[in-house]
Amino acid sequence: MFKGILLQIVLIVSPFVFFAQSNAIVQEGEFGIGFGSSQYFGDLNTRARFNTPKIAATAFFRKNFGNYIAVRVGAGFAQLGYSDIYNTHNDFMQKRNLSFNGNIWEIALQGDFNFFRYIPGEPGYNFTPYITFGIGAFNFDPFAILNGQKYYLRTLGTEGQGNALYPDRKTYKSTTYSIPFGAGLKYAINEKISIGAEIVHRFTGTDYLDDVSTTYVDPSIFLDPAGLLPPKPAYYLYDRSYETGEPIGTIGMQRGISTQKDQFATMMVYLTFNLQRYRCPTAR
Repeated sequence: MFKGILLQIVLIVSPFVFFAQSNAIVQEGEFGIGFGSSQYFGDLNTRARFNTPKIAATAFFRKNFGNYIAVRVGAGFAQLGYSDIYNTHNDFMQKRNLSFNGNIWEIALQGDFNFFRYIPGEPGYNFTPYITFGIGAFNFDPFAILNGQKYYLRTLGTEGQGNALYPDRKTYKSTTYSIPFGAGLKYAINEKISIGAEIVHRFTGTDYLDDVSTTYVDPSIFLDPAGLLPPKPAYYLYDRSYETGEPIGTIGMQRGISTQKDQFATMMVYLTFNLQRYRCPTAR
């Protein structure tokens, strides 16, 4: 009876032992680079339209833990921007006439979860869709162009940040967190090189990617009380509706939606180079 049970165990286990011994290539991790586009969503793009794609790039290291799970550390760059001229569906937003551009520099830690067993170099296991999510931090600094000159908006306080008349409005920080979540596909060309594509959406900790969040302020805060100096650049940037007609930025009027954080997404195509080690069967 004991010999019968032992024989059954051997028969069950032996295929797995054979597979482990035949799988001499062990995937340790991957270095990857990717290029693609990015898209902003927020107070200027309230309908989540993918109509202003800009340049994005990434570099990362992905550590594999088995054939289904991996953890990656990555650095990314993305350009973001939008303008109210695209809001043809909304008369108020077109008259508001605000716009911005900016660069995102991000670092992130993400977990990747494959749907299929993924083993580069093994026929039948060289393709899988996957999902990814994690947490990151990024730096941003929105700017606008006025009369051909670039102005960084954060330090101008276009919504009264840092002014004594608006003590509850503090200058927003240029660094905050991101929560990336997305999905992708990857395919192993051979045991050393893989290609992939993914879309990753980021929820963020700021409502100021676009420098727009709350209400219009009293324009007098941008003027010299003595009237000797010209208006500050913020005077011409906090409300740009004068460029399209009659100004609409009355004190206290809604300028943005402060209850919703801004977001952005990247769409990448990438190439990875696999790090491997070779496992030799134990001599007997």
